[in-house]
Amino acid sequence: MKLTMIPCFYLYFFCVSVFIFIPPTLTHTHSHSGNYLTTQQHWFSQTLDHYSPHDRTQFQQRYYEFLDFFRTPDGPIFMVICGEYVCQGIKNDYIGVLANKFGAAVVSLEHRYYGKSSPFKLLTTTNLRYLSSKQALFDLAVFRHSYQESLNAKLNRTTEENPWFVFGVSYPGALSAWFRLKFPHLTCGSLASSAVVLAVYNFTEFDQQVGESAGPECKAALQETTKLVDKKLATNAKELKASFNATDLKIDGDFLYFLADAAVTAFQYGNPDKLCNPLVKAKKAGDDLVDAYAKYVKEYYLGTYGASVQSYNQNYLKNTTASEDSSDRLWWFQVCTEVAYFQVAPSNDSVRSSKVDTRYHLDLCKNVFGEGVFPDVDSTNIYYGGTRIAGSKIVFTNGSQDPWRRASKQVSSPSMPSYTITCSNCGHGTDVRGCPQSPFNIEGNEKNCASPDAVRKVRQKIVEHMDLWLSECQDKSKSCI
Repeated sequence: MKLTMIPCFYLYFFCVSVFIFIPPTLTHTHSHSGNYLTTQQHWFSQTLDHYSPHDRTQFQQRYYEFLDFFRTPDGPIFMVICGEYVCQGIKNDYIGVLANKFGAAVVSLEHRYYGKSSPFKLLTTTNLRYLSSKQALFDLAVFRHSYQESLNAKLNRTTEENPWFVFGVSYPGALSAWFRLKFPHLTCGSLASSAVVLAVYNFTEFDQQVGESAGPECKAALQETTKLVDKKLATNAKELKASFNATDLKIDGDFLYFLADAAVTAFQYGNPDKLCNPLVKAKKAGDDLVDAYAKYVKEYYLGTYGASVQSYNQNYLKNTTASEDSSDRLWWFQVCTEVAYFQVAPSNDSVRSSKVDTRYHLDLCKNVFGEGVFPDVDSTNIYYGGTRIAGSKIVFTNGSQDPWRRASKQVSSPSMPSYTITCSNCGHGTDVRGCPQSPFNIEGNEKNCASPDAVRKVRQKIVEHMDLWLSECQDKSKSCI
């Protein structure tokens, strides 16, 4: 289906006439001593289908605001994009440091369908038809316009515009880049951290990056562990799954995907030693590698990191009752319709089991959502451009150890600079979150990164770009576009 963006002059009139905005409060302050700058929730009346102008159906969308650093009245507004998860507040990460530096207000809108922002009580496949990145981008555009209108009313202004800057990590990082691409008149620039802008059908490069990040010794131990798991799965699946506390995963593919993800997480979030040290040690000592891996999975992946076995259970993913536990079903729907990112095993030298293949992913999509659900990655990449995105004033950043960086824009250009933060534990969103990221690193402190200076240098580049682009936005003689 071809989707056409509504011209900006229609958008403004449409927003003003249709949407009811619950005005923000500009007088109170929040404590920001913990993991969040604020957890105080607000509500926004959002249109369900932005592409059906005659349909006025709305739903309540949750958002947050943090105003302690706001330089009234002309300070910038930072819009932090929430993604495929429950948005519990505005994280106290490096974006908060930037907000303090630039005198910015910070707002964050929960992604449609996730958390408390679900339009439906039942998340049937039919009811999920309005869940897409395109609808989510329009949500952000409408929210941004209405928030600015409300702020102007509070400050007794009429047509003034504060400079806006958009932030996102991972899928929200892609949304941040795409927002700048599709709505350049609504933002001065974007930070697209670990932004997965390329929809990929068979994402074999993901597993290849895991092997590269692991290094020769750890990779060899992981590959041997995978072979032993495959062998035990064929002879005594029940006992094997029990040793990982994963007996609920009746489908072998679900179990193997769970084990692969457990390894990925160590590199993705800056904790490679948690995985590699015990595995390499066990291999050198001649100990049982499967037992060593099971210990890591139970103690770190299910324990410290807090992963859930049920997230990999297709029967669990079929649950259509909307709740704050629905994120896995919702994200799989987006995977199965828009972006794929099928993390399949390469044909040779794979780290994960070869049974985690394209057929496994397609069967999951069909089993969970029914016939006819298929990821149209070509349309997604045509619509946004993939890594050939034709935007401007977007900073792309990636961590050297992050498997997702193979779906991000890693080639730099003057209008869209791209930086890779290189160190042994630089993972997903390191520029915003620091490293390691489990447990959460308050203010994104880089001191625990293997190369703190590498993080600082990229952050300085981000500040330089932001300073330039925000100043250009504030100069009324220049265009933000």
